[in-house]
Amino acid sequence: MLVQFMAKNVLSFKDEAVLDMTAINAYKEHPCNVIDIGMKEKYLRVAAIYGANASGKSNLYFAMHYFQRIIIESLNNVDESGKTALEKYYSPFFFEENKGNSEFQIIMILDEFEYKYGFEYNAECIVTEWLYRKNLKTNRTATIFERATNMVEFGVSVRKECDAYKEQIPKETLVLSFFNKLKMKSDVIKNVYAGIMSILVIPTDLCENTGMLETLLPRVIDEEKEKLTEFLSAIDTGIKDIEYDDSEKKPVFYTAHTGKDGKRYLLNLYNESEGTIKSILLFIYARTAILTDRSIFVDELNVKLHPLLLKFIVDLFYEEKSKAQLIYTTHDTTLMDKKFFRRDQIWFVQKDEYGYSELSSLSDFKIRSDASFEKDYLAGVYGGIPFIKEFAVKEGV
Repeated sequence: MLVQFMAKNVLSFKDEAVLDMTAINAYKEHPCNVIDIGMKEKYLRVAAIYGANASGKSNLYFAMHYFQRIIIESLNNVDESGKTALEKYYSPFFFEENKGNSEFQIIMILDEFEYKYGFEYNAECIVTEWLYRKNLKTNRTATIFERATNMVEFGVSVRKECDAYKEQIPKETLVLSFFNKLKMKSDVIKNVYAGIMSILVIPTDLCENTGMLETLLPRVIDEEKEKLTEFLSAIDTGIKDIEYDDSEKKPVFYTAHTGKDGKRYLLNLYNESEGTIKSILLFIYARTAILTDRSIFVDELNVKLHPLLLKFIVDLFYEEKSKAQLIYTTHDTTLMDKKFFRRDQIWFVQKDEYGYSELSSLSDFKIRSDASFEKDYLAGVYGGIPFIKEFAVKEGV
């Protein structure tokens, strides 16, 4: 379960940007919108991030993508282009001569422990890296490792196993990535690695990438067709059934519709609307997250979705028994309403005239009890909207 994600000097976020999924205990509205694990703190199931075009709201999504890719790829010396993972994913704030180091940090809960992991890097090396573990029952924090460019110090729980390898870690390789590949008695590093990788960063080309459907959909049809068809019926697609033919190299998917004459007609899935295809893929990802207590990041969730369908997708994550979380960016303000969201669930990204993006929460503002979130947002009270200057198109100019 994601508690917090931080990015600094990454893309348009020059200064520290922190997405905090910790619920504010003073807010009593919508108790079903939070995850209660029996501790003092509760955690948000859904966070919606709003911002104007080019404000940088998608950069938080890309920051999580870069974070994961560096962890996955840093053990490989170079890719086919000859670049290391650090060279590929070092993308500091552009509009300054002194680029500086970039930094990521994640806090997450796995079983009965809270883990804090992060690293600072540039195109040449890992500058610092750290991993701490807090026991949620005793509230005691232990160091797993702390790393500077040419030095790693391990905590007592892993020191005996890890010290023998500390001189073998390349400067461009993360300690987490290095030890995840080794067989060890302690499973703490592998658990953290797996926990970070369990976060689903949904590809931005969701509808265009047919490979995902070919990989994921056959199993869903085989194992959960009833749930899928219930979902497609609930969102009013007119689809009565879905099936596939895998006799050829690639599976071919068909949706079944009932005509006015009462007969059954099959339609190739790719002749359905992009909204329907996106809805099917989102169902697959959402269902996976909900059944396995995973967090997912989706950029521009509202694109090609009707506002009511957007609400339907969001509501899937309010499953009481699940610890799944949805973090998404959007332009659609339909759900920006106290009827649907708590104040700590709504976030804004705005960019100043020099290109600096800033992430803030609605909970950072003093809100009147009778305030309309959407109306105030569109009026510019919270920022995160475009500043439109007068512009005229004239003939002959």
